[in-house]
Amino acid sequence: MSFVDVVLSRRSIRRYTTQRLPSDVLETILEAGRQAPSAGNKQPWRFIVLTDAALKEQLSQGRWNTFVKDSAVTIVGCSFVGDDYGWKWSSIDTTIALQNMVLAAWALGVGSCWIGDFQASEVQRLLKIPDEWRVVALITLGYPAEPPGSRPKKALEEIVSYNAF
Repeated sequence: MSFVDVVLSRRSIRRYTTQRLPSDVLETILEAGRQAPSAGNKQPWRFIVLTDAALKEQLSQGRWNTFVKDSAVTIVGCSFVGDDYGWKWSSIDTTIALQNMVLAAWALGVGSCWIGDFQASEVQRLLKIPDEWRVVALITLGYPAEPPGSRPKKALEEIVSYNAF
């Protein structure tokens, strides 16, 4: 599958099989994140890989996050905010790294779902994340239990303009 095909076909997956992710597949996904660009090459990210069923069960208690417990792996993307670089830039850089992981996963046949709505303070406490770090997002990973459905997207004419808004 070409890179453009990966981007155009990737969908959020919330139902997973019980198949485990092989360690080489997980490592490739993590490496895709590590290779992401960052301003000034600061690489202000840290990724917590959750494989522990009890931890995933605790994280699945949020409003929309019940499928976390069914994922093979959940990655918690954190940004360093303990310097002048700040939350805005470090979170953007970390988001780019997480998107690399999501796309690499799909290219390898692994489904994912980006979770941006979570109880940040609870995740911070549960995973013992230091105060100078902030959770940007969680990404669930696993083999899809069913083919992804398509969702309507806005037409380019609705979202693109040239030379002015």
